[in-house]
Amino acid sequence: MRIAVLLSGGVDSSVTLRLLAEAGHEVEAFYLKIWLEDELAHLGACPWEEDLAYARAVCEAVGVPLNVLSLQRAYHDRVVRWAVDELRQGHTPSPDIFCNRRIKFGAFMEELEEARGHDFDRVASGHYARIDRNGETVRLLSGVDPVKDQTYFLFHLDRSQLERLEFPLGEYRKSEVRELARRFDLPNQNRPDSQGICFLGKLPYDEFVKGYLGENPGEIRELAEDGNSVGRLLGTHRGLWFHTIGQRKGLGLGGGPWYVVSKDLEKNVLYVGHGRVLPDLSRRSFRVKDPHWIAGQSPGVERLGIRIRHSPALVNGTVQAVDGGLEVLLDEADAGVAAGQWAVFYDGPVCLGGGMITGSSSVGNSTSDQSENASSRTES
Repeated sequence: MRIAVLLSGGVDSSVTLRLLAEAGHEVEAFYLKIWLEDELAHLGACPWEEDLAYARAVCEAVGVPLNVLSLQRAYHDRVVRWAVDELRQGHTPSPDIFCNRRIKFGAFMEELEEARGHDFDRVASGHYARIDRNGETVRLLSGVDPVKDQTYFLFHLDRSQLERLEFPLGEYRKSEVRELARRFDLPNQNRPDSQGICFLGKLPYDEFVKGYLGENPGEIRELAEDGNSVGRLLGTHRGLWFHTIGQRKGLGLGGGPWYVVSKDLEKNVLYVGHGRVLPDLSRRSFRVKDPHWIAGQSPGVERLGIRIRHSPALVNGTVQAVDGGLEVLLDEADAGVAAGQWAVFYDGPVCLGGGMITGSSSVGNSTSDQSENASSRTES
């Protein structure tokens, strides 16, 4: 097959390129330049230069051509604007989910077809996931390495995208991929894994947020065990958008551990709960709006595996279709359930789809979602 390989300069995509070339496929590498160096230049140096240097070195070692494609404007318009708006609303966005659907396997495929027509049979990347093809049925499966599995960030792909993709690393554990990089003697074999959001590179996430939204100081207050009583003033925050539900580190409070449990957007107050009362402030039930089913139709009432964040662990629960959305009841309460996060559903290794968690995570807001949250305070 003729395969276009997304190459980031990291170990995973580099091993992907080499595996496909060794398997006899005709491969060509593409580096996507999505770092917003013009817009964020005042925040620090551009990390993409080092990535691109490694990508070129890998392509030279493997003996394949490298194309550099600039998608900065598409990334800004399709992902960054959405993420900033979600932060402004007090939500916890996951830009990598939209980056995969709208950029890596969206804008890139569009650009590729416009420039080259149907020149490639498949597009491959270094994601840790598997694709099961059985006749006309195409399913997204978890990678064999539960720690590295990335189906949480891939559930939003549509079927037409999935049909064209290859994820060679889904059958490997990370330790095996590192060993392959050494065996192939790749130039980046000892390069550390990248962390954080793909387009930020080495730029701290808080600096990105500050660059767009600035600071808006407010109070940090304790939330009582009943989930409604407002307790003592503990400190101040720089802006609600810097904090996520379930967060423990970076609060700067003594006498902890303290965890972020909710936000009041109207009063600009961040509410925290002490670790000893966290079980009482955790949640079991929530709603999901506009679910996307990559595997096909929505299930009726189902017992499924559920992820509400990128994590090796699945939590079992019941998922029921209601009013165009879903009602989810977890078997175990979780302190990190928050509006704006994504819940992803699994039937064994099969990733079925998912959607955004709704319901206000704020205390004291008289919204229709708030009563729903108050009634389920055996969770968040």
